[in-house]
Amino acid sequence: MHETPTHFLNINYYLKKYLGKLPEPPLHPGTKQPIKPEDLEPIFAKELIKQEMTLEETVAIPEEILEMYEMFRPTPMVRAKRLEKFLQTPAHIYFKNESATISGSHKINTALAQAYYNKKEGVKTLITETGAGQWGSALSIACKFFGLKCLVFMVKVSYEQKPYRKIIMQTFGADVVASPSNKTLFGKSVLAKDPNNPGSLGIAISEALEIATQDQDTKYCLGSVLNHVLLHQTIIGQEAIRQMEIAGEYPDIVIGCVGGGSNFTGFATPFVIDKISGKKKDLRLIAVESTACPKMTKGDFRYDFGDTAQKTPLLKMETLGCDFIPPSIHAGGLRYHGNAPILSFLNQEGITEKIAFDQPAVFQAAIDFAQAEGIIPAPESAHAVKATIDEAIKCREQGIKKVIIFNLSGHGLLDLKGYEDFLQSR
Repeated sequence: MHETPTHFLNINYYLKKYLGKLPEPPLHPGTKQPIKPEDLEPIFAKELIKQEMTLEETVAIPEEILEMYEMFRPTPMVRAKRLEKFLQTPAHIYFKNESATISGSHKINTALAQAYYNKKEGVKTLITETGAGQWGSALSIACKFFGLKCLVFMVKVSYEQKPYRKIIMQTFGADVVASPSNKTLFGKSVLAKDPNNPGSLGIAISEALEIATQDQDTKYCLGSVLNHVLLHQTIIGQEAIRQMEIAGEYPDIVIGCVGGGSNFTGFATPFVIDKISGKKKDLRLIAVESTACPKMTKGDFRYDFGDTAQKTPLLKMETLGCDFIPPSIHAGGLRYHGNAPILSFLNQEGITEKIAFDQPAVFQAAIDFAQAEGIIPAPESAHAVKATIDEAIKCREQGIKKVIIFNLSGHGLLDLKGYEDFLQSR
């Protein structure tokens, strides 16, 4: 446990300290004024609202959560020597293996925290949405650990593509509903217009919120995007920076995939702080998305709703529009129309870089990585793999040694339909 942090790290404290400015605040959907804590209380636990808005440097991790983290943290930081050899690159490649958690992805870090804070406040049921199912799986585990009921609206295309994710959630006692569904008024309205709608995270969020706000013993949980979720994920980056110190190296390039922004930002936060403080001015931080849902590379930076029914607060973020329905790609966790306000801000300030790859190139990179390192990455994580391989090849072509680290945010053992389709298409 010596590498596992005891506090979450708040990037907003450092943005204010070193840049003198912060991301724009969320706005009330009715008044268009900055949101107040009481506006969010029907949706979230009070402690999570406090964390959403805090400007304190750190937030202490409760002992009960730390005890559960001991089951799987710290996760390994692995030198990918076989991948280096395969690519014939002078680069040193490391990956933070978040697939080694009990849920198989980084999502469990915030799931346990959110379940804990809700349980403390007397909440009985948590409701959420999930894309590929990594977040739904993590929250179902966390709810079972803390004795809470769990209802998950799973985007229909992933519900059909990834049936075993659904079974994991059900194994831990969660109810799983394909979204759009007939369980909500909004779901019914979507299906009335298009019975074959594949669903989106925006639609699933709308359905989850509709049910969650009907009962005071029920709250909503989000697996990415919001400040408190990114806060919880900084445990990844804090471990990573200590592990690189143990390895005797410091990265030149930090890479992660982006759906809503939590795994990249959680991984990158300590390195972002080093960059904006002037300690490591030349550090490159690369956020990678899918060309099928290019909110960072082709979206607008503006206020938008986090859900399709326009029930959430307005968030200043990179967005394709809350009614955007992405193509039915296998990287279901990247099929979100918007981006975390914090990461959007970092992108706009030029602190982080943003790139996009298409699905075939990503799956080829995933297979190359699997054959070299023996781990099948989640399709989402494979976007980071693709960017890493490209940067390592540049090092080979230029004859330059650089240290590249990326976050392997989850394994792909329940995403094999995507691999099957790619292999058959070659």
